Amino acid sequence: MNIDLRNKKVSVIGAGRSGMAVAEVVKSLGGIPFVSDSDVAVRNKVNQRLSELDIESEFGVHSGKVFEGELIIVSPGVPANSKIVKGANSRGIPVWPEVELAYRICKGKIIGVTGSNGKTTTTTLLGEILKKGKRQTFVCGNIGYPFISIAAKVPVDGFAMVELSSFQLELIEEFRPDIAVFLNISPDHLDRHRDLAAYIAAKMRIFENQKSSDKAIINYDDVTLREGCNHLKAKTAWYSVQKPMESGVWADPDGDLMAGTIRIMDSRQLKIKGVHNLSNACAATLAALEVGIEIDDIVEVLRSFPGVEHRLEPVRLIGGVSFINDSKGTNVDSVHWALQAVSAPVILIAGGKDKGSDFSSLNDLIEQKVKCAVLIGQAASKIMAIWEKTTQCRTAGNMEEAVEAAFAGAVGGDTVLLSPGCASFDMFEDFEHRGRVFKQAVEKLASRKVPQ
Repeated sequence: MNIDLRNKKVSVIGAGRSGMAVAEVVKSLGGIPFVSDSDVAVRNKVNQRLSELDIESEFGVHSGKVFEGELIIVSPGVPANSKIVKGANSRGIPVWPEVELAYRICKGKIIGVTGSNGKTTTTTLLGEILKKGKRQTFVCGNIGYPFISIAAKVPVDGFAMVELSSFQLELIEEFRPDIAVFLNISPDHLDRHRDLAAYIAAKMRIFENQKSSDKAIINYDDVTLREGCNHLKAKTAWYSVQKPMESGVWADPDGDLMAGTIRIMDSRQLKIKGVHNLSNACAATLAALEVGIEIDDIVEVLRSFPGVEHRLEPVRLIGGVSFINDSKGTNVDSVHWALQAVSAPVILIAGGKDKGSDFSSLNDLIEQKVKCAVLIGQAASKIMAIWEKTTQCRTAGNMEEAVEAAFAGAVGGDTVLLSPGCASFDMFEDFEHRGRVFKQAVEKLASRKVPQ
């Protein structure tokens, strides 16, 4: 879809990764971007690039100049109920998320992946399968590069594999993926959305503009999705790890991965472990089959795909103690699946910026598998008040201290698992930064404990 931004004033809210990418694209299309970020500290990171591109900006405040734009594009961190969005709405100024502009630029096919958990793994896995099938594929979105930064590069016969959060979907207008993949839904980001219903509604917008020629791939095992996705405009296809699907993809955790009645492979041959990852593999397989990828190519990738960084990532074995980085586990459901996937006994490092989560839903699993919880960040006291009834708990002031404390309480055969169940922004730049700091702390510990 073509869009004409020549000589058009566009206000870009947020000077982070996606905001800067938007500003550069708007400039390249002949528009006049104005970048506004309420965080003064961001200026030092982007000032040189803004100067090079001759882009006007402001930091520390969102002034009235924002509303001089004929279009406002917001970064994912700007909620729909913010003053900026409300002010734009009252003035009749269109407000788009970055993915809306990217959609209008992209000439290729778009595969969008959303859900509360598993987005990064599924998006990356499906991207690898498409590449193996010799499709020109760009993996982007809420993972790695923003969609807008690669949108113009996707050829007509190529694919944009886009990971989509509720933040990116809640303000779309015409954004329409050719294939929409919805993995699951569980309470998350309740500090951003007014309630669970609003969060679900934002996620469900992935299907809103689809046509009968498009595809919707949905997890049959998620009751909310099964009951809420029966009347979509797109052609619907289901996958499951709980029951056979006559026309979809399904798997027996102790048996085969199937496409209807066609055996694809032994599900136990997947390199990524856990029932949740088997479900992710079913979603990726179904989407790949819809694109026309050969089964042999799908199987080869499923057998070799190692997973993604910061998602149940093995880090090191020290004195018989395994360290696993699951920094991407930013909600309670992620912690549930991480604990299911690793061997007990577990020393769990959790905590961070609370998103309004109910940590008591983990109590039974904590009691069964966690011998000690080391808690960090703003949510530490809240989590301790809940979990100290079922396991030993202690707090740590930073990640290095948490790793040291976890190892001090471990013996050979134990697993130290970082699976925070919280956002990272109270202590770190993002979950990736948190994961890197965890791995650095583990390596520092290893340098002292492992004989040279």
